[in-house]
Amino acid sequence: MTSRIRSAALVAASLALPLSACGGSSEAEPASGADAPSGPWSFTDGSGEEVTLDETPTRIIAHAGAARALMSFGIEPVAIYADESVDSDPNLRDLDLDGIEIIGEEWGKIDVEKAASLRPDLIVADWWPAEEAHSGVENGVEATSKKIAELAPMVGATQGESILALAEGYEDLAKSLGADVDDAEIAADKERFEEVRAEFEEVATSRDDLSVYAMSPYEDKVYVANPEFAPELLDFIAWGLDLKAPETPDPDFPYWETLSMENADKYQPDLILWDDRDDLDNVAELNADYGEQQPTWFSIKAAEAGAVASWPAFWLHTYGDYADQLEQLTEAIRDADGTVGD
Repeated sequence: MTSRIRSAALVAASLALPLSACGGSSEAEPASGADAPSGPWSFTDGSGEEVTLDETPTRIIAHAGAARALMSFGIEPVAIYADESVDSDPNLRDLDLDGIEIIGEEWGKIDVEKAASLRPDLIVADWWPAEEAHSGVENGVEATSKKIAELAPMVGATQGESILALAEGYEDLAKSLGADVDDAEIAADKERFEEVRAEFEEVATSRDDLSVYAMSPYEDKVYVANPEFAPELLDFIAWGLDLKAPETPDPDFPYWETLSMENADKYQPDLILWDDRDDLDNVAELNADYGEQQPTWFSIKAAEAGAVASWPAFWLHTYGDYADQLEQLTEAIRDADGTVGD
């Protein structure tokens, strides 16, 4: 179950963990690979708050997506907390995590005692405007886990109106931490992204016959994404894709409109963008398997026709990953049948 869906269903626990009980300190050296500049440091967080420190932080704990972004610029955190197993998390599964402590592999659960022992001087995680919280301290997270925000200042780029802006925000953060953001490999990733983005825009704007919805089916519900709170979907729309918004997003959690299986066919797109966080490479297989478990899913004509493409829901953080995903999506849009939902 994805964290954006979990958040709508869970209530924060009422336990408390005094930080004085969080164990001793670690003598390990900072894992950051950047040449941190000396002297005062500042960064304007996604919340709009400027965070200042006397010295540039080097002992960084990061949420999975933020960790991928930082590591793409050569900055290695001392610890990472994820919303699922590091083997399946799309931001972590192909990274070298040797020497990095893993302090969480389930949404809403962070080992704050271990985190405190690492003596962090910065926590890095996305800022979510709809929840006014960073990843790891949202509504629904265990009260004990939220204590991580008391160990060090918490900053991150905004999951707001654009994944490109998110990637740029982490580039700014990495630069402030001493990363060489002009490195040739990083420049190559950015150049490739721009080439792929231009092709996506050319194809998407040519398909005015195509209607698209983004969906995240789970158990006996279908979650229809509201692009207003999904920066990658807002990018796709800005670049010409006719991606629809649901009519009645859930009032208490407007990321989605939740449909029962009896109402799964409320929307009939020509192409479904399927939330790919469970399996990046097998969206068609996921669609077929879900239809076997929930036959009503196939009342959506696009689902029955196998007209599904990968939606990189909420996990993209780097130029390279964005280029990969856009390339796949461009091909799917180019090949889609604009009459499937008729």
